Amino acid sequence: MPQKRKIEVFSAGCGLCEETIELVNQMACSNCEVSILDMKEVKVIARAKDLGVRTLPAVAVDGVLASCCAGRGVTEDALRTAGIGQP
Repeated sequence: MPQKRKIEVFSAGCGLCEETIELVNQMACSNCEVSILDMKEVKVIARAKDLGVRTLPAVAVDGVLASCCAGRGVTEDALRTAGIGQP
């Protein structure tokens, strides 16, 4: 059985963040462990800084910020490239 893929979604609670959460949840497979992280929490802010999050929403897969989160916005293709939805 493949190892679980850890997916972290950093959210400010805005409409765009909610759309991204919905997209990630729709794409996630049985090997994906999705966590929604609220940027209002100090620990979450520290984690986001460690990963280099500069804009929200942002998605990290197995501790690596997805390429789509470098200012271009979250897309289904970019999330799939990052490994979301693939066993």
